[in-house]
Amino acid sequence: MQSKPARRSNEARTRETREALLVAARNCFVSKGFAATGTPELVAAAGMTRGALYHHFADKTDLFRAVIEAEAEAVAAAIRAAAPADVPVIEALLSGADAYFTAMEAPGRARLLLVEAPAVLGLSELARLDDQTGGATLREALTALRLQAPIPETAQMLSAMFDRAALAIAEGADPALYRAALAHLLNALA
Repeated sequence: MQSKPARRSNEARTRETREALLVAARNCFVSKGFAATGTPELVAAAGMTRGALYHHFADKTDLFRAVIEAEAEAVAAAIRAAAPADVPVIEALLSGADAYFTAMEAPGRARLLLVEAPAVLGLSELARLDDQTGGATLREALTALRLQAPIPETAQMLSAMFDRAALAIAEGADPALYRAALAHLLNALA
């Protein structure tokens, strides 16, 4: 006699549905961009119904926001893992920057975070997200350096520099050149 397969809990089904929507949405947004991707395409790619989409997300923008939050958190996690607190600050900054560049090399990530997200979500919402993820680690490191410059503004400028380099790397520029330039600039801060 064959046993019945174990039933998944509602929580597990909800998590799986949400994850399928996020994966499909990421793929669609990377390949076509936010504006050119419609909700029928998103739900078809996820193998879901529109009802499932609207059960988990208010609209396409809300789904996009969730994709961006997941991408930003993945980048921040890579930075935190590469820059332990028990190393000299400048070494942690360089390791964190290297981890940022590596994380941003994930296919489509630079486009999502640095091109699509500002256009769709706006700069203030991205600043809020950055405050909760990678931007916080950068400000902490700059504070530990005891800079004689305003920390939030210095962090914003460095972040813009990192983003510009990540876009160039995503377009095929040699990452080693950007890493060398960054090492020179960060060592000058110390």
